[in-house]
Amino acid sequence: MGLRPVQVNVKAVHDAVVARFWADALGWSLFRPGSTAYVGPVGDFVWPDPVAVGINVIPVPEPKPVAKNRVHLDLATTSEAHRAALVARLGALGARPVDVGQGEVPWTVLADPEGNEFCVLEPREIYRDTGPVAAVVVDCAEPRAMARFWDEALDWTLHEVTDDQAVFRSAGGAGPYLEFVRTPDVKSVPDRVHLDLLPAPGDDRAAVVARLRALGATDLDVGQGDVPWTCLTDPEGHEFCVLSPS
Repeated sequence: MGLRPVQVNVKAVHDAVVARFWADALGWSLFRPGSTAYVGPVGDFVWPDPVAVGINVIPVPEPKPVAKNRVHLDLATTSEAHRAALVARLGALGARPVDVGQGEVPWTVLADPEGNEFCVLEPREIYRDTGPVAAVVVDCAEPRAMARFWDEALDWTLHEVTDDQAVFRSAGGAGPYLEFVRTPDVKSVPDRVHLDLLPAPGDDRAAVVARLRALGATDLDVGQGDVPWTCLTDPEGHEFCVLSPS
């Protein structure tokens, strides 16, 4: 009954602008399968993608709060020249540098056209085969507690857990990592970016959700109404959705 991360949801006032930015930033395709804009690997529309974690941009009326998002993307690079060129290209697409208190670091912190933060990493061997998205990164207070919950919730493999981070990746060793990283700040506003998780084919969503509640998840009402997914939060309040099995 393990869940698979299939997309990162990003709320945006100007969803078409944000979706186009991320498609161009990653070199991926932009699709309009319904009321949202989906960004996925180049080619025909395939959902869920067998390897990548896509980006689903949802139109909302409220602008992003000033507070830093607690979920962001890290982008991979293969060399310092690649990183410099990517940062320059992202700036031309509408990204801007932001200071989130990172200090002197070897990576570059940027924000998309609506202020959603992300990082362009320096070359790292661990991310050599992830594709353009190296990792989905979640701020947290207790990585070990997050490891316990998410190791039971996901069908991904827990690669590392320390006092500072917990690291997951798909069991097949493909696509991006999912990283829970200790940060001093606490959640103060609803999540602007969150994960959507897909049960395995044949699993019952209600049974999956009941199991997550038993593990410490809490029901969440964001005004979603009657929809074919369930909104929850993990034990630290990170929002996520459990979709209906495909």
